[in-house]
Amino acid sequence: MTDTGNFIWYELVTPDPDAAKAFYDAVAGWDIEPAPTGVMDYRMIRRADGGNAGGVLRMTGEMAEHGARPMWLGYLNVADVDATTTSIEAAGGKALMPPTDIGGVGRIAMVSDPQGAPFYIMTPMPPTDGSNAKSDVFSADAEQRVGWNELSTNDPGAARRFYAEQFGWGTDDFMDMGPMGEYRFIDHDGTRLGALCGTTPGGKPKWRFYVRVPSIAKATQAVEANGGTVAMGPHPVPSGDWILIGFDPQGAEFALVGGE
Repeated sequence: MTDTGNFIWYELVTPDPDAAKAFYDAVAGWDIEPAPTGVMDYRMIRRADGGNAGGVLRMTGEMAEHGARPMWLGYLNVADVDATTTSIEAAGGKALMPPTDIGGVGRIAMVSDPQGAPFYIMTPMPPTDGSNAKSDVFSADAEQRVGWNELSTNDPGAARRFYAEQFGWGTDDFMDMGPMGEYRFIDHDGTRLGALCGTTPGGKPKWRFYVRVPSIAKATQAVEANGGTVAMGPHPVPSGDWILIGFDPQGAEFALVGGE
């Protein structure tokens, strides 16, 4: 893949993948795979166009004992997982899971930025056909994919420096939100990936991923009808879209973006 520094995968960690399938299939229009027959319960999130939007990992009791909780995580493409892990630690971040080979997929590590927001880094296996294929799980306008990546952090200035140094992101363009501070847009290789901003009072640093749906009003109905809760919204944003932030029935925060 040639999209170094970009989000190339998204993953839901949940204690109940079957319940997650029922919820997100109804809300986002996906068709999450049923339970696999292998030892590891990992399921692809299938889009209507035949592609994948990410994956679902069953959270085991052992994972929970080590601090895991239901959540969405993003994967950033890097040229060298080991070197990037070392660089992140030197910059004040942490390695939450050491570099690990995933057979037939690539090499990954789970890390956190210096403020504590977790994410994965990954060097994927090159395509067997030798092509320069790129991940398509992120799209600014395609439905059933993440359309916006948002970092809430308690130190926006430090976060800007960290992600610029580690991944080459630019955050010069911003929107003044008054008492809420600046909403800094994240640009990389000519693509606007999302934005970073301050946390709400008492909030923890984290990444939030907005999945695009055709109608926020209809998605809101699906959220409430399928056991989810709405924490914020729906409300319009300057792009002309509407957004919603909520929690799925297992407690993972999710976000949606789309037309009214």
